[in-house]
Amino acid sequence: MSKITVQKSKSSAQNLNGSAQGKSLNGTSAKAIVSSQTPRQLATPTDLSPEAVRAILEAVNPILADSFALYLKTKNFHWHMSGSHYRDYHLLLDEQADSIFASIDELAERVRKIGGTTLRSVSHVSQLQTIRDDNDDFVAPGDMIRRLLNDNRQIAQSQREALQLADEHNDAPTNDLLQQILNETERRIWFLFEISQGGENTQ
Repeated sequence: MSKITVQKSKSSAQNLNGSAQGKSLNGTSAKAIVSSQTPRQLATPTDLSPEAVRAILEAVNPILADSFALYLKTKNFHWHMSGSHYRDYHLLLDEQADSIFASIDELAERVRKIGGTTLRSVSHVSQLQTIRDDNDDFVAPGDMIRRLLNDNRQIAQSQREALQLADEHNDAPTNDLLQQILNETERRIWFLFEISQGGENTQ
């Protein structure tokens, strides 16, 4: 297997910068998109302050949007895999997509438990996501692995920042959940990184 160079593409670097600044792909901040007030019927009581709830929503909802974007990109590459390692990569990406999808419901329900609201539509996802969609007609297997590695590293950064924010606001359950999700993200990064090394680590 030839070595796949692990590096951030220009777009990936832009994504990381945008994520760190809380900006979606269309340049809108998460703060601007989160509604100022949860409908009374959906305002689950919580002992967290309104400021804490809002800060957590602004950190978590973009992660949910990116999770949907990364899930679909991973399935895209799973469906459109080619080459001599087809079976191994096809099965691995299916497993990773399942891992991503499993995190979405728990995290969205956590938002509702603290009295917030979360994603409502595909257009809502597109407003908040910082991970770029991939509509290329063909992507070589090595490029698939590299792109997913960069995207998983990006979402790991957002997850780590969000769990630290939850800790600052004494929201232990959100912190604990994000730690579990981050652990799964780091597992995906590990696998993708090792694949990207090709035969280098066998010398």
